[in-house]
Order: sequence, then C-alpha cells, then structure tokens
Amino acid sequence: MTPTKLMLVDDHSIVRDGIRLLLEQAEGLEIVDEASDGEEALEKLKNHQANNTQPDLVLMDISLPGMSGIQTTQVISRLHKSVRVLMLSMHNNEDYILRSVEAGAYGYILKDSSSDEMVKAIRMIAGGDKYYSSPVASIILNGYMQQLKKGNRQGRDVQPSRLSNKEKEILQFLVDGMSSREIAERLQLSVRTVDNHRANMMRRLQVRNAAELVRIAVEEKLI
Repeated sequence: MTPTKLMLVDDHSIVRDGIRLLLEQAEGLEIVDEASDGEEALEKLKNHQANNTQPDLVLMDISLPGMSGIQTTQVISRLHKSVRVLMLSMHNNEDYILRSVEAGAYGYILKDSSSDEMVKAIRMIAGGDKYYSSPVASIILNGYMQQLKKGNRQGRDVQPSRLSNKEKEILQFLVDGMSSREIAERLQLSVRTVDNHRANMMRRLQVRNAAELVRIAVEEKLI
C-alpha cells in the first residue's frame, strides 16, 4: 500500500518532533518534509511540485510567524490543488475555525486531541473526506445558527422542492456532522455518489463549500 505522505508545518521544533514521533508509529503514514513557517512551507511545496514529490497532506499550525496558517492554506488551496490541509491548532475560536474552512482546509482538530483522532483525521482526509473534531463541528454549526438569529439571510431565493428526497437525506446527515464516507455507509452508496450529490446541491444552491451548504440548509429550513 502506498503510504500517505505528510508535511508538518509548525514554528516550534519540539512540537514537530512530538507529532513526528506519534505519526511514525502509525501504519501507512510517511512524513516527507517539515517547515517552521508559511513561507518556508510554500517554497518547499514548490520544489516538491517541480520534482513530482508533493505530499498528500499538510498538518498546518494556525499560529505561525509572518504568514499565518490560514493565509498559507489559502495559497496552497489555489496553487497546489492536490494537497489537502489539516489545521492543527490550540484555538477553538469560532473566527479561526470558520476562516480556516473558508480558506480551504479539509479539517480542523485541536492540539489536545488524542493521537488516535489525529491519525483518523489524516486517513479520512487522505481518502477524500473532511474531518472536524466534535467541538469544532459544533462551533461551525453554532456560528451559522447565530448568523441566522441575526437575520443574515442574504436575500437568497431557495426552495426545498429544488432538492430531491435523496439529496435532502444526505443534507441532513451533513448537518449532523457526518463525513461522506459515513453517509455512504449509512445509505449503502459509494463515497463518489455521495460527493456527486453534495456537489450538485452546492452548485444548485450557489454555495462554495460544505460549510456554506450546512448554513443554507439550516437557514432556509431545507430539511
């Protein structure tokens, strides 16, 4: 089995050493590079791209000197589309979390998460899913609920009838915080089929990512 190639980005070498020690014990994971800030990470990714040796996933600290982890993630999402980012942070701040999602991060876990959860998040993201630890998923949903209470409806004309029954079922599971893989197992579908339904809903409802799709589902009472 081809290992999942990882890059660690954190400005503290002792933290990188600790993460490396944890992940080297997990089967199927290989740390191929490290960086201490965003600029170094982008330069190394550029070199990897030139040599066709890009990592599959970057573990990104959110608080970096100079270019922040969120800013670095935005650039990675634009220039290195095959590389996914898992945000690893000590902050469960709503603003950090929502900005990370908007920047294109595939996941967000807290630094006090267990090593098992970190490995689970990496494997799910490497498989094409997104992963947010339970406290983070709750913050994402609560943040959008607060926007709803403030009346931030943006004048969007959305009709529940525009979604099929299957799409509404999948949308409900997304609101509940389930991944594409978990939904596929529940509905006995392929992950690709679930992802296609999600992409169709995003296109039809004119949203950019799954987080916005969840917000619209709650705001417009689509389920």
